[in-house]
Amino acid sequence: MNGGILDPQGPIATAERLILINATAIMLVVVVPVIVLTFVFAWRYRAANARARYTPDWGYSGRIELVVWSVPAMVVILLAGVGWISAHQLDPARAIAAAAPPLRVEVVSLDWKWLFIYPQAGVASVDELVLPTATPVDFTLTSATVMTAFFIPQLGSQIYTMPGMQSHLNLLAAHPGDFPGQAAHFNGDGFSRMHFLAHAVSPAGFARWCAQARATAPKLDAAAYTRLARPGSLEHPQTFRTVDADLFDRIMLGTERGAAPALAAREPR
Repeated sequence: MNGGILDPQGPIATAERLILINATAIMLVVVVPVIVLTFVFAWRYRAANARARYTPDWGYSGRIELVVWSVPAMVVILLAGVGWISAHQLDPARAIAAAAPPLRVEVVSLDWKWLFIYPQAGVASVDELVLPTATPVDFTLTSATVMTAFFIPQLGSQIYTMPGMQSHLNLLAAHPGDFPGQAAHFNGDGFSRMHFLAHAVSPAGFARWCAQARATAPKLDAAAYTRLARPGSLEHPQTFRTVDADLFDRIMLGTERGAAPALAAREPR
């Protein structure tokens, strides 16, 4: 399966696929015997089998009860253990250990597009996420409108974006490539078009992309953000330069009053 959760391209998605496989294997310990025994009992106790014993007064067997209850109990315990350990190991806010320093990306979900701000580089993009490979990416996410969900299946860990709040997610792209991203939570008429492409490039390629954006892209000023905040989808991804360091915070605080575009307009740069 290419492009989905079974084709991981980073350590988080790889670990999540392993959890899925392990959980499926553990549950099959119950599912497979039940399916097999269904056919065995149907054949054994068919009407034409005169050797099958008919015991209408039989009502209890300690050995059968032990098997019936102990096996599912062990499965539940194993699944709970896998879930508990994995939930801590793959905590979205937990930093990823790597040789390269982390890259911070601020994510804002709009109607119906994604705004990505790179505060360390002073650039931004819409509906296009560019990431350097082998570099931990520290996402800080919020919503300028309604709640939705940020998800790059091949990199892992869906997380919600909520107005007036911020969530954190750490991912890493181990290999170069283009990985589809999407809004995984219905949020209005443009939901089906609210997707983006995550480009994983070399660190040198990422530096060139940032330099090109700073040199040729338009400014992300108050007027540009106000246009972006209007409901609708873009035909093509966009890049911006000259992004204020506190733009993300102003958007987040502005959504508490339901007026993020107006807030940006009142605070020109």
